Amino acid sequence: MKHLLLLSFALLSMLGLKAAPGDTTWVQAHSGLQLDYYNNFDTTIKFPDGTTKYRKIIMVFTMGKYVCPAGSSWCGDWDYTVQTFAMNKRGDSLELGRIITPYANVSYARFPWTWKQRYYFDVTDYYPVLKDSNTIRILYSGYSGGFTADVKFAMIEGTPDRDVTGVKHLWHGSYSFGNASDPIDNHVAATSLTAPSGTQSAAYKLNITGHGSDATGCSEFCSKYYQVLKDGILVNQKDIWRDNCGFNNLYPQSGTWVYNRGNWCPGALVNTNLHPLPGISGGTNFNLAMHFENYTTASPSAIYTVDGTVVYYAGFNKTLDASIEDIIAPTDNENSFRQNARIGLTTIKIKNTGSTTINNIDFQYGVTGQPLTSYTWSGTLAALADTTIDLPFAASLLSATGTGLPYEVNIIKVNGATDNDATNNKLTSTFNAAPQWANNFVVTFKTNASLNGSVSETEWNIYDKYGTAVAQRVNNAANTIYRDTITLPNNEVYKFVVTDAGCDGLSFWANTAGGSGSLQIKPTPFTTTSLSGYFNGDFGCGFTQYFKVGTPTSIADIQGLGAMSMDVYPNPTSKDATVSINGLANVKGLLRLYDNMGKMVFEKKVNNPEEKIASSNLANGIYYVIYTPEQSNAKSMQAKLVIIK
Repeated sequence: MKHLLLLSFALLSMLGLKAAPGDTTWVQAHSGLQLDYYNNFDTTIKFPDGTTKYRKIIMVFTMGKYVCPAGSSWCGDWDYTVQTFAMNKRGDSLELGRIITPYANVSYARFPWTWKQRYYFDVTDYYPVLKDSNTIRILYSGYSGGFTADVKFAMIEGTPDRDVTGVKHLWHGSYSFGNASDPIDNHVAATSLTAPSGTQSAAYKLNITGHGSDATGCSEFCSKYYQVLKDGILVNQKDIWRDNCGFNNLYPQSGTWVYNRGNWCPGALVNTNLHPLPGISGGTNFNLAMHFENYTTASPSAIYTVDGTVVYYAGFNKTLDASIEDIIAPTDNENSFRQNARIGLTTIKIKNTGSTTINNIDFQYGVTGQPLTSYTWSGTLAALADTTIDLPFAASLLSATGTGLPYEVNIIKVNGATDNDATNNKLTSTFNAAPQWANNFVVTFKTNASLNGSVSETEWNIYDKYGTAVAQRVNNAANTIYRDTITLPNNEVYKFVVTDAGCDGLSFWANTAGGSGSLQIKPTPFTTTSLSGYFNGDFGCGFTQYFKVGTPTSIADIQGLGAMSMDVYPNPTSKDATVSINGLANVKGLLRLYDNMGKMVFEKKVNNPEEKIASSNLANGIYYVIYTPEQSNAKSMQAKLVIIK
């Protein structure tokens, strides 16, 4: 759910105008809260009284940073669990969402002290609890500070997909896993339930994450399953595992962010698992239980944090209705960072919010204010199902320049007819136009260690707008430098895709055995084109750079004044490191190296774009490389170097 959907009607609420379908009421809970240590942080708020219907209710959790007191350790630099609960005056309590904090050391480019990250949770199903007075609780399970929390609710008026007839909170707690004397199944044993009147269906919603580490890495670093049992019969079985941490949009981080974990990734929200429960209607009596994979450990450290809720639903409120849930690209939203600056294709998430199967949808989309592109999507989308689709090339993206540009996607017809709800038929985003590259450049690529003894883990491809590879460097030898000259036609769009089979990039401090590689795009010997998402090789499973091709538009482009950068490789290193200063026609200045305590340990005048730093006399640790040019009007550049011997 993109933030502009939530913000589009905020002004109406602020002005107190008469409510109408689509209008948004904002309810603020915590604001600027400092999460300083393990604790419950409570605030009491008042929701609307329940007389108004809401199409969606979104909880927006914004995480930020604050400067810890002097002498503090690990300030904003550890992966802690953050849970948000609602507790009303009737005694109802349930978990609204869960986040794991990132490894957010300020020395990393993505995490200055001003860093903010928004997380969106669809809590529409919990409307029976989110009425009148509520206590909103943040449980911060952290043993150091540095993070802030802001929580608010966007209540978007309109007709929900289905009315909720009841919500029943079941199991909540952190339970030992593999303890033979106290099996985890004892804590999620069969519970008797009765569906409220008017119920036509039900679902079990579960937040679960694995923590602790015994001899086999359980429960943080082991993949186990759980089962959902209704009246003793298996409803569903699911692995408690997140296998895509190397694709995290919030990267690079100062810790082991690429490692897959027990249903969570550092810096990401925890996805709620949804399990429809068959054969339930008003008055149905049944019991529900969970069963965990059989496992025994000698250590009490393996834990699963469990929070489960049963939600009961009435029938569909709409017969034919499609909803645009998200614009994944183009957008400048941080939650789609890896898709930012996409050009040509438009990627969206749609959902069938009616009872009728959807077979086709007519769309119009493009840069707002420009001629829109029309396209009819065909497929099969069952009731309540969602899917992500690519809409074909939008010509308005080709000519777009600048930042903060408005983009829109509209549903025109569904199954050839007007659908039942117009309030979810349009979604907007803002985006930054893709950069323009010269039509001739050199890709300088130094591989790191091999995948299978001979082939490097990392490769790159350049694709045109039709998805055809027009240049590539694949099946590469390990620890080898390649220089490929690329010439592309003007006035076309491309994407430069880098993939790493080991999901640890070209350079990752926690895997020194993997070596350290580098990658540069050089339109001239003295210039280097900036690569969004590269981060000196610490990019996990890969990254994509979208770009247009054209001739340079000014002398500044030729001189590379807008693409100054400094790379240090190999990094980490146990031997000498090379400092590469890019984007300057003439390199002339001072190169200094500082240790983590701020002490200068190396200084040298440099006149060349590449310089060696010997590590033989340096201790293991983190160092900061700073280049200061002689010209008073030129900027200094900084990079980090990790030495491990």
